[in-house]
Amino acid sequence: MAGRRLRDAVKIVLTEGNSKEFGSNVHMVIAGLTNTYSITILYYTTLVLFQGASTLFSPHTLSAYIQEFKKLASGLVKGHSVESGPQPLDLLNKQISLLPPVIVVATPIGVKFGDLSLDVPKNSTFKRGDNVTVVFWSACPRNDLMTECTFALVEVLGGKDTWVPAYDDDDFCLRFIWSRPAKLSARRHATIKWIIPKTAVSGVYRIRHFGAGKSLLGSIKHFRGSSSAFVVA
Repeated sequence: MAGRRLRDAVKIVLTEGNSKEFGSNVHMVIAGLTNTYSITILYYTTLVLFQGASTLFSPHTLSAYIQEFKKLASGLVKGHSVESGPQPLDLLNKQISLLPPVIVVATPIGVKFGDLSLDVPKNSTFKRGDNVTVVFWSACPRNDLMTECTFALVEVLGGKDTWVPAYDDDDFCLRFIWSRPAKLSARRHATIKWIIPKTAVSGVYRIRHFGAGKSLLGSIKHFRGSSSAFVVA
């Protein structure tokens, strides 16, 4: 009902008066945005439905939406700019965080981030349904959440020296586990487990790990590591 009322209000603005751009048969579509504050936290609803439900801002949230969307539609028809209105306060610096800061993570002498602590057996062959596990020396994932990349990746050999991404940590078959090798240890492990899917093609594979380490001075440096190649038959 809220969606229908919003569409009807905008349609009236676009088709009434002297507007020649939109005819009476215009079809209104609401394209929901993602990652927007008011939409994703709670739905908005009509005043009547609010009596048995809730919205984040008030019972009149829908009326506020309709008011502002009508302004946008009017500006679109008339070619006028629309004032952005007041901006919400930025309270980021006033928030209290109980999350401890990232401490410096160390590696054994002669070992770098991304080096293997546990590799697959040399010249190993696995079958579909097997669990392939490798362990890397790693740092804290909070140094870089890798939102535009991945912590774990399975690659398949596509040519003589060409590795092609096959699975990453979006796939349920690939698991990334970050842990300490011992209590109070300054070292960290990244365990990557690949449960080979039934749909995996036969070929030569390897498992890779990506991360970011933090120095004593607070600088972030990215690293990567790779397992030995193995066969899926």
